[in-house]
Amino acid sequence: MLGNVAAVNASPPVVYGAEWCKDCRRSKALLTRLGVDHVDVDLEAEPERAAEAEALSGRKRIPVIHFADGLVLSEPSDADLEQALRDRGLAS
Repeated sequence: MLGNVAAVNASPPVVYGAEWCKDCRRSKALLTRLGVDHVDVDLEAEPERAAEAEALSGRKRIPVIHFADGLVLSEPSDADLEQALRDRGLAS
């Protein structure tokens, strides 16, 4: 079982956001500072993916961070994001 959890958590979180968004920049900076690989979805460059982010979070707010195990965070605080990363073994 542990091997399966590790395999799922090995997939990087997906961050839906935009460069103009202060909260998006803050969350991505935290991921970078903690050395967590992530996939950036720039909603300015790919506006058609905004519906995907909204479907995941149920809101029209960014950033939306989607983890491989299904957890979705919308506009998380640094503390909430860091805890989610630690809970999944993505940050120490």
